[in-house]
Amino acid sequence: MTVTETQVMEALGPVQDPELRRSIVDLGMVRGIHIDGGRVEVQIAVTSPGCPTKAEIRQAVGGAVLLLDGVEAAKVDFTVMTDEQMGELRERLHGDPSATAGTNSTYGHSEGRAVPFAEANSRTRVLLIASGKGGVGKSSVTTNLAVALAARDLDVAVVDADVWGFSIPRMLGVSRPPTVIDGMLIPPEAHGVRCISMGFFADEDQPVIWRGPMLHKALEQFLTDVYWDEPDYLIVDLPPGTGDISISLAGFLPTAEMYVVTTPQAVAQTVAQRAAFMAEKVNLKVHGIIENMSWFTGDDGTRYELFGAGGGQALADRLEVPLIGQVPLVPALRDGSDNGRPVAADPSTEVGALFAEIARTIDVDMKPTKRRHKELRII
Repeated sequence: MTVTETQVMEALGPVQDPELRRSIVDLGMVRGIHIDGGRVEVQIAVTSPGCPTKAEIRQAVGGAVLLLDGVEAAKVDFTVMTDEQMGELRERLHGDPSATAGTNSTYGHSEGRAVPFAEANSRTRVLLIASGKGGVGKSSVTTNLAVALAARDLDVAVVDADVWGFSIPRMLGVSRPPTVIDGMLIPPEAHGVRCISMGFFADEDQPVIWRGPMLHKALEQFLTDVYWDEPDYLIVDLPPGTGDISISLAGFLPTAEMYVVTTPQAVAQTVAQRAAFMAEKVNLKVHGIIENMSWFTGDDGTRYELFGAGGGQALADRLEVPLIGQVPLVPALRDGSDNGRPVAADPSTEVGALFAEIARTIDVDMKPTKRRHKELRII
């Protein structure tokens, strides 16, 4: 019995574009079906000649067609969408790009698209990972927490808001830049985590010399011009300290939960509390403390507290929030950050298990019962 075009289209319905996470049929990517007895040829339209997911699409489409009775061979060809077709695709996925959010409370002028994570019906939990100073391992904590949450079968995205010290793409092992569809960015993915970063748009060895308004606009674009598709978690790696970026993000993401990273050292704990007090000033709530570099275990099994002890607990007690994790100093954590192999990807290790427990604590024990909106208080 010869298969029909209708049957082929029905078989292709469950096949998703790997980046857009939508059916290729619903996205209008199936541009032609030719049937010659038991041989079926399918033409798929992609967004660019160098589309990085062609191989995945070819395998998925061919596999779906070959499951049909009467099909002996399947061939998949590709074509490239026109500018008009990409514009239609962007609007289907992301809405009207000319839509505006009205007046922004931070700078008092009309802004671009509405930030989806600030909407009352958003189901995304936004986690801001902050620190009072650099060098405490905030970005490595962000990366491994994201990977650990993704391992819980959650949809996780990361915004690398440390514009001057961007490092998330390297730590995640992301090897390609975002795909662009009519000005909309599709974030690349690694270890089950999608991310966007200034690192995709600036050379790694060149400084980003920007002031407040430019930083504000860049962050707005990271939140609105990227196709995030409502993840379960959006984790934001803040720059250290209490500058313009943290204040802007408080305005963009008024329901965000802040987690502060510190080391056990008394001086680091004292500086970290400034980030927490900044959060209070802009009506954000600190939900927990994560202590990094808590100890080092020698080959003889002896635990050495190289940076002292108690700083994380002291900060948690001062802020009346829980200390939700203590991460030891291990070479694998540093090596994984340098080489894009996060330790959280292997929960059988000591540190991997610790990040798995931190992720469980945040996802289960600290799950909010009700979302509420807050207005930014200017300081």
